[in-house]
Amino acid sequence: MAALTETLHVGEIVWLGRVFDRGASLRATAVERLRLGFAGPEGEAHGGLTRPACSRVAALHPRGTEIRNVRQLSILSADDLAAIAAAMDLGALDPALLGASAVVAGIPDFTHLPPGSRLQGEGGATVVVDMENLPCQLPAREVETEAPGHGARFRAAAKGRRGITAWVEREGEWRVGERMRLFVPAQRAWRP
Repeated sequence: MAALTETLHVGEIVWLGRVFDRGASLRATAVERLRLGFAGPEGEAHGGLTRPACSRVAALHPRGTEIRNVRQLSILSADDLAAIAAAMDLGALDPALLGASAVVAGIPDFTHLPPGSRLQGEGGATVVVDMENLPCQLPAREVETEAPGHGARFRAAAKGRRGITAWVEREGEWRVGERMRLFVPAQRAWRP
């Protein structure tokens, strides 16, 4: 029995980006293609097989502890991005300001995809959903530089809409305009 079930949901990659130097800025640079290796997107500041623990995992590990990097990519949905912009009273929101790796259109309730789900591009490159990407102050600072007075609205506007973090399961390349299939775990929801 397969552990993953293909859904009827097929998305399209409408934007790709890479953060080159996280120390300088969270801002991503738009690209047409993204080469995905086991360590994440090539040239991506969030890449690597491991990373130092941060506030996201503070309940588990002391800050700085070396852990597996399951936050190689930050993927948002076009619908959520538009909803964040509307909630911030902006006409549009550039995904580069959020440090996005990809923006996908056509998959509903994207931010709440079950952990362990897979997104597979047409060429086979596949990522595993880690979890919802919670809003933080880093994108808010980038938004503020482009839209003064709006950055402080980001966290509330992005709650439940910030997309997901993911890691590379199968190497390959994604390109803008490529379609991707969604697979979800073939198990019932947890009911403690």
